[in-house]
Amino acid sequence: MLIDSHCHIHDFDTYKFAISRAQGKARPIPEEYTPEKLLARAQENGIDKLICVGTSHEDSLKACDFASQHENVFWSYGIHPDEAERCNFDMGGASRGTPCARSAEGTSTLGDDSRQDPSSKLQHPTAIGEIGLDYHNSTSTKEPQLKLLEQMLDLAIKNDLPCIFHVREAFDDFFAVLRNFPGIKRAVIHSFSDSRENLEKCLNEDFYIGVNGLATFANIPLAPLDHTLLETDSPFLAPVPHRGEVDEPAFVKNIANFLAIHYQTTFEDVAKITTENAERLFKI
Repeated sequence: MLIDSHCHIHDFDTYKFAISRAQGKARPIPEEYTPEKLLARAQENGIDKLICVGTSHEDSLKACDFASQHENVFWSYGIHPDEAERCNFDMGGASRGTPCARSAEGTSTLGDDSRQDPSSKLQHPTAIGEIGLDYHNSTSTKEPQLKLLEQMLDLAIKNDLPCIFHVREAFDDFFAVLRNFPGIKRAVIHSFSDSRENLEKCLNEDFYIGVNGLATFANIPLAPLDHTLLETDSPFLAPVPHRGEVDEPAFVKNIANFLAIHYQTTFEDVAKITTENAERLFKI
């Protein structure tokens, strides 16, 4: 069994953007990239669970809606640092247990007014994310990003949820903020691509490291398997031998194969260890 711990298959707009970028022109989303087809191919390739990760309030609700329709799909509530200057997140409505995936019956229970409050109408996400800081090429400036990160960390603590962090060229500030939130104990650094030194700092926090297709073609430091999660970040960062294609959860097995070779172990061991890691972190 494999788990894609970070994908965006619930979002048509994200896939449209990735397809147009890959092909150099805008075009309708092909049938093979609809969420249902992507999910079916994932299952055919041994990916038994996946997490649809929210990047804004609206996007998180889409992830929730999609997850509510599928027993093996989970979701997270998050606002990406790129959204820091556009979002109107209000911590006033956040309280323990409110942004919580699906109802006991397996269906979405979002009310008609759910879009009015960014925290109080969500049902059981597996995590708060993706959240963090991005100083590489973000559309948001530093101060709004820092404020949003603090709000998201508060939300995670109040609801006893792990975090999915997006940190790019911002680890000094990230760790400085984190020191003010000692309640953050469970997290994954999504798509880590920084220095060995910062990797060690993340591991010292006992955080997991998300490894996706980037590792198959870029020289980045890798964490021990007992602190590794598999992810795709699909539709982005397709692994070798699919580099240049639109990414999808089915390609998780390529990342697992790469890690098996890198660590000189078996595919089965990589699958077992990383799956147990994801289940432990996200309680899925």
